[in-house]
Amino acid sequence: MQRMDESGLRQFDLNLLTVFSALMRERSVTRAGEAVFLSQPATSKALGRLRAFFRDELLIRRGAVLEPTPRAEALMAQIGPLLQGMVGAIAGSVPFDPQTDERVFRIGMSEDVGMSIIPLLSHFRELAPHCGISIRAATYRTIPGMLESGEISTALGYVENMPAATKQRVLRRDGWFVLRDARTPGPVDLDAYCARPHMLVTPRGDLTGLADEALEKLGRKRRVVLGVPDYGLMPQTLLGTDLLCLVSGAVWDALVAIGWGDRLAADPAPFPCDEATIYIAWRMAVDQDPGETWLRAELVKWLSRRRGPSVG
Repeated sequence: MQRMDESGLRQFDLNLLTVFSALMRERSVTRAGEAVFLSQPATSKALGRLRAFFRDELLIRRGAVLEPTPRAEALMAQIGPLLQGMVGAIAGSVPFDPQTDERVFRIGMSEDVGMSIIPLLSHFRELAPHCGISIRAATYRTIPGMLESGEISTALGYVENMPAATKQRVLRRDGWFVLRDARTPGPVDLDAYCARPHMLVTPRGDLTGLADEALEKLGRKRRVVLGVPDYGLMPQTLLGTDLLCLVSGAVWDALVAIGWGDRLAADPAPFPCDEATIYIAWRMAVDQDPGETWLRAELVKWLSRRRGPSVG
């Protein structure tokens, strides 16, 4: 084996690399320090040492954020994959006991999936009483970047265009259901679906969705009269109205789990829809981490099961 020149390594504190990675990810001295459990002065001092060693400013303040220099970008391209590999190699040899471990799990998820894990959170507190869970709002647009930067280690939701250094698997495939106040007429067929007014969960504020595309293919259309920004507002808003709302099976499952099954009714979508496929994705750097492996197993076990919501 060729002898490696270690003279440069002896002159450099390798702990600075984790600080550098956090600074590149957070673009803030304060947030980077929090990520690596250092005070703001200690993080600033570490940045100063990095600048001196690499003879470059590395990160320059532009308003409220730190912007990397070309030298910093080039360093991160080289160092990032090495750090991920080191984390994976070390983590695999560190045992994990959920009853005593004190780590923080960082999970990104879409809001509809977030509804599904509400009952799971208290269960987590029993299984891992000293661990923290940080849940970040994420969509299919933001999940890839959040995983690539290390902002989250695991993601749940609808994903596409994932970074190369990630793994993923299908968590569940669901059909679509038309929700209504259980006291209103049903089941809802295609004519009733097109005749009644609709509510749409629309974080971006638009009033068209996949149902409109499906109906257009059939030469039909619906009338969306209300858009709400999140799923938390949806069930209460349906009560006492003749509104309809199209949701995935995962959302209906979650509503049943938190007690809405008696007040709302769900009818199968009266037109063809592509399945709603939920994925779990994670960074390859934590693929062999015992704690992250445990977390993924618990999420899969909880979210992949069906609770058999009544339809009618």
